[in-house]
Amino acid sequence: MPLQNRVTPFGEIVAVAARGMFTGNRGIIHDPATKTLLKRRWSSHAWIACTCEFRGRRRDVMATRSWTELFFLDEATALAAGHRPCYYCRRTDANAFAATWAHGNGLAGVSAKQIDITLHRERLDGRTKRLHPLPCPIDELPDGSMVADVTPDDAGVRDGTCTGTVYLFTRGGLLRWSFEGYQPVEVAVIEGLQDRLFLLTPPSTLRALEAGYQPALHSSARAN
Repeated sequence: MPLQNRVTPFGEIVAVAARGMFTGNRGIIHDPATKTLLKRRWSSHAWIACTCEFRGRRRDVMATRSWTELFFLDEATALAAGHRPCYYCRRTDANAFAATWAHGNGLAGVSAKQIDITLHRERLDGRTKRLHPLPCPIDELPDGSMVADVTPDDAGVRDGTCTGTVYLFTRGGLLRWSFEGYQPVEVAVIEGLQDRLFLLTPPSTLRALEAGYQPALHSSARAN
């Protein structure tokens, strides 16, 4: 049985077999004796996205009272869920993200703590994902941003969990997200989505994408 440590663009943590390109954490949120999650879904405002390989180190997932290993299809997924690049294992990416985040948000500079405080406000509505209005037409979104088509009566929230179809915007169009990768979307479907989509990528991160940050995408995004 797969462990409950795969993250959706809604920020939900579920159990599926697919692992993805990136790992990351939100602090310690698991019981190492059972390798199961605790009730809380974060213990720190620093939600980070890390490389799966770093200096040849190997970890037994959820085996110790250390940070809880979470996994993402790709960096766009991690950003949509509200994570940011790790300064320890991805310093170059973290510095690039901070620079574009600051520029996009009209700041001269920014600390990791400032980013974390803003992201925590933007990614959550209570304990569930905060869904933001789409700020522009679909074709004006920056590459790497994510949106969702959710149930209109309750904004896609069922029993405290966000649900809906997630799309990645890249190379001028939308691709449908899944744990295994991305699939193409028919033009007719895209044309009917504009008024039904919510922004998943936190607005401050969206502005970092607009300012030039380029998240690493799963190979299926290029293939489609």
